[in-house]
Amino acid sequence: MAVRAVMYLVRVAGFALGLGLASLAAAEEAPAEEGAAEASSRTEYVLAVSWQPGFCETRPTRKECADQSAERFDATHFSLHGLWPLKKSYCGVEAELKARDRKGDWLDLPKLAVADETAARLLVAMPGVKSGLDRHQWLRSGTCQAANAEDYFALQLRLLDQLNDSAVRALFAGKVGSELGEKEIKAAFDTSFGAGAGDRVRMRCQTVAGRSVITGFTIGLSGDLAGKADLKSLIQAAGSTEFKCSSGIVDAAGKG
Repeated sequence: MAVRAVMYLVRVAGFALGLGLASLAAAEEAPAEEGAAEASSRTEYVLAVSWQPGFCETRPTRKECADQSAERFDATHFSLHGLWPLKKSYCGVEAELKARDRKGDWLDLPKLAVADETAARLLVAMPGVKSGLDRHQWLRSGTCQAANAEDYFALQLRLLDQLNDSAVRALFAGKVGSELGEKEIKAAFDTSFGAGAGDRVRMRCQTVAGRSVITGFTIGLSGDLAGKADLKSLIQAAGSTEFKCSSGIVDAAGKG
């Protein structure tokens, strides 16, 4: 785990330099957070979502991937990865706990204090809970955004619902097994979240057996997260970024 942590920190250091940020701390997986959003100064946060079938093709042995099926929610909907402030991390977290988090054994971290309903929703919307991703995201990012884990995740679940109710999710669900490109995806974002919304999005892909597989998005946001601002207004207030991966396969659950 120590080697993995060092490799991760090297990657993140390069990403942070490209963004002109002071720092970005350890993440769930380097491919998921590196290149999150090459944001202008207007962008304050990044909402990271996964296309779980693609993510699981690259990491089939992870706890959240071992039992993935075509019937599960994350087979046809975007999954929650995290909500990150771009200029700070680990706010008020003691050094010992921060060091434990960075080792990557997240199930050894303290269990989160959230309502039973929120915990049940996270198990569906954030498959990485099985690997302790929720505990890691709270320590690294949530402590800099909300007074408690309940508020931090309730907000993310609300934003994820809006994405999954959009033309973007409909496009992906209708193209499972096929390739999607930048133009189509940006158009779907613009349809649901206003003109130019697609310019606030970066797509993540990984090459698997010679195929470019979509693993998720990072979406630039700006505004008052403590209020009731919706995903559209938060996206519209953010700066533009590079889409990065121009096209990829919308993987089906359990398909290699």
